[in-house]
Amino acid sequence: MWLIGLLQSAVCGAQPAVLSTAQLKSSVTYFNSIDEEAVKNYVPNDQSFNWLSENIPLFDCPDSTLQTVYYYRWWAFRKHLKETPEGFLFTEFITKVNHAGKYNAVSSALSHHIYEGRWLHDPQYIDDYIAFWLYVDPKHTAPRFHAFSSWVDDAVYNRFLVNLDKPFIQKNLAALDADYRKWQQEKQVASGLFWQFDVRDAMEESISGSRKEKNRRPTINSYMYGNAKALAEMAALVKNDTLKNRYQKLATELKKRTLDSLWNEDDHFFEVKSEKGGFANAREAIGFIPWYFNLPDDKPAYARQWDQLTDTTGFSAPWGITTAERRHPLFRTHGSGHGCEWDGPVWPFATTQTLKGLSNLLTNYRHHASMTKAVFYDELLKYAHSHTMNGTIYLGEYQDEKTGEWLKGDNPRSKFYNHSGFADLIINDLIGLKPRADDVLDIQPLVPDQWEWFCLDNVKYHGKILTILYDKTGKHYGKGKGFRVFANGKEVIRAGKVEPVSVKRF
Repeated sequence: MWLIGLLQSAVCGAQPAVLSTAQLKSSVTYFNSIDEEAVKNYVPNDQSFNWLSENIPLFDCPDSTLQTVYYYRWWAFRKHLKETPEGFLFTEFITKVNHAGKYNAVSSALSHHIYEGRWLHDPQYIDDYIAFWLYVDPKHTAPRFHAFSSWVDDAVYNRFLVNLDKPFIQKNLAALDADYRKWQQEKQVASGLFWQFDVRDAMEESISGSRKEKNRRPTINSYMYGNAKALAEMAALVKNDTLKNRYQKLATELKKRTLDSLWNEDDHFFEVKSEKGGFANAREAIGFIPWYFNLPDDKPAYARQWDQLTDTTGFSAPWGITTAERRHPLFRTHGSGHGCEWDGPVWPFATTQTLKGLSNLLTNYRHHASMTKAVFYDELLKYAHSHTMNGTIYLGEYQDEKTGEWLKGDNPRSKFYNHSGFADLIINDLIGLKPRADDVLDIQPLVPDQWEWFCLDNVKYHGKILTILYDKTGKHYGKGKGFRVFANGKEVIRAGKVEPVSVKRF
């Protein structure tokens, strides 16, 4: 059994204010004990506790599975950190794969990695990783950055919102701008939309996709919209009005084209438009991606799409959110034989995107259809419970939606598959810490009403260490009753219940 008990202590100053690292240590000791450590990268298992205790936020909640998977995902993320002669990077596969570039680097989950890694205390790892793709990969004989679609600009800007490292933006904005322009040259059609093969979305073999047809997909068009918005914000940050205006215009145009062209009125869903002109007529999880970037207008007609999430003939399955609607006649028929099926099985990559989109819907929109924070929590908890194989905690590539079987089996390449996010969903979405560029501390929690206590501690944000906790009775943490937020140990927010809160100049 991999359930961990609670230990806590109070520490003063810019250190964890409530939680000690005892729970983390117990978790890491267990994870190390069940791992043969076939591959050792920059931080081996015997050093993992020290590295994690210096770098990650601590989390405590009444659900032991959610809590344990939170630490497991950080422990597994750390396994993928490599030090190379050209800087640090994170791998996707723990063992070498043929389609990777130099140092076994693969770009398909880069943006997931940045979102997850933005909460690490030491910025060098993600700094180097971003620089690798912008400056090092292009010098290789066979560059791999554009082998897969990416929302890297959005991820870089959302990382800035955590650490406010303006010099990093100033240093890299020109390269990010050049990269966007390259995507326009490679993948933009005359209408202004972008096309992509499903394999280059890292989503083969899908019902709607093709390895040959230049289909216009909700994936890359949402990504490029998010990237354009982020580039406009970064340009404004460095007072480059020409660049800001360019990307504001591009974002506005791409949003309109996506809404006009990729919304299937008959299916009430964002769908793939084929190169030949018609809709693919398949509801797929990629249709939820526009909300990852807050692209859709706040209208009931668009929100209605989300009703499919909890429909058992739509995307709801015992082991998670399927990648295609279960009612579709081609559901689970596209197995390629080489190991990837995006025609229905549960993929953590897509689950991460969908949960982020749902969180945005609940937080940033008025129209929610049938979605509630209880739906978000149920799906997040289902995602946490899916981290298992033969009764032991595990993370692989993709799963049977009915049985939870990892469909690659216990393949060495699939262990600790670094192709999704989890910790960021806890910090940014469940607890609801919403990074901003100004001096407002904004928290929009989605925690379940039945929780009587929880704590997120040791969060490095805007140069301070945050503690966010709720204690119904005041006895669990000994800090008093209610919803409390501390910055460097000083209380900056107090509320009687868990609710959206904010404060200026914290």
